[in-house]
Amino acid sequence: MVHRLLLLLAAPALCAGAALAQAPAADAPSADIRQEVKIALPQARLIGKARLTVWGFQVYDARLWAPPGFGAASYMRVPLALELDYLRGFTAAEVADRSIKEMRRSAAISDAQASQWKADLLRVIPDVRKGDRILGVYQPGVGASFWFNGKSSGEVKDAEFARLFFGIWLSPNTSEPQLREALLAGAAG
Repeated sequence: MVHRLLLLLAAPALCAGAALAQAPAADAPSADIRQEVKIALPQARLIGKARLTVWGFQVYDARLWAPPGFGAASYMRVPLALELDYLRGFTAAEVADRSIKEMRRSAAISDAQASQWKADLLRVIPDVRKGDRILGVYQPGVGASFWFNGKSSGEVKDAEFARLFFGIWLSPNTSEPQLREALLAGAAG
């Protein structure tokens, strides 16, 4: 229980710590692209990947998918998909609470807005166990859609929510800059 609490006290969506970065090769094939990524972003390619490890505890493997021409400097202007493969379990409430806390790093969010967004997250993200996979798809100016273990789990049609939510990992204000760097490793300038 103590190690779980320590994990939740740290960074992106769930925690912070050292990310073991892995950048894809420039010409890396996307043969391992998930079906839900193919459906949501047919032209997507792997931009970067990393494992989030906190104090020796492996939390999740993250992979960022985007269409050709995706640039690190303009990451919020094009659709993208962020995949998290969980290596430990968390309740939906833990994920939602940590997400709101991380979103508040980038913007002032009223308590009423935070409450609404937490309810939205609880609607689209269930409890996760080791081996579960969540895919979030960012649609600029529209919102986000979510997939759980390959099945659509819902949408949050709120552009500001989506911008701040994906900013947990991709914003320069992230609490986990090494993870951000690894995820954006294959992006154009």
